[in-house]
Amino acid sequence: MRAIKVVGYDPSWPRLFADIGAEISILLGNLVLSIDHIGSTSVPGLAAKPKIDLDVVTISDDVLPKAIEIARASDFVFHGDRGEKRWAFTRDREGYGFKLYLCGPDNCAHRERILFRNYLRDHPERAKAYADLKRRLAAEADGDWDLYTGGKTAFISETLRLACLSTIGVDRRFH
Repeated sequence: MRAIKVVGYDPSWPRLFADIGAEISILLGNLVLSIDHIGSTSVPGLAAKPKIDLDVVTISDDVLPKAIEIARASDFVFHGDRGEKRWAFTRDREGYGFKLYLCGPDNCAHRERILFRNYLRDHPERAKAYADLKRRLAAEADGDWDLYTGGKTAFISETLRLACLSTIGVDRRFH
């Protein structure tokens, strides 16, 4: 089992995202609608696994097969669709790695990841609680990725609920 390594925020993560984003933009060209930094490395100050996560949203679902084939032909390792209509790829570098997801413009999992990211960016106390949870789970899981990932589910669900409430303008103090 691989150890689960959660490290303190690294100010180089936005630059690493910009570098890989530029590379993907050149690789996929006009097939790309957006390239979004997601995951914990996208939240300033948040502890994370040293892996840059990015969602690459294509201009339409129709071009996804072509984008997948182009990415597969590059030096990314293809992991397939994880059941969310998001095709996963990885690339490792010394000390860090990349996890790239390709999806269409109306992908629900992508929208949730952006909502979660933005909520943590706007609520540092929630981001700190998430970092604390991840550090505790990494220590307790002892390399058990299912335990680590599963242990975050309730927190992520609650954060998405809070984010949805804040985006529709509901004031929770009156509910």
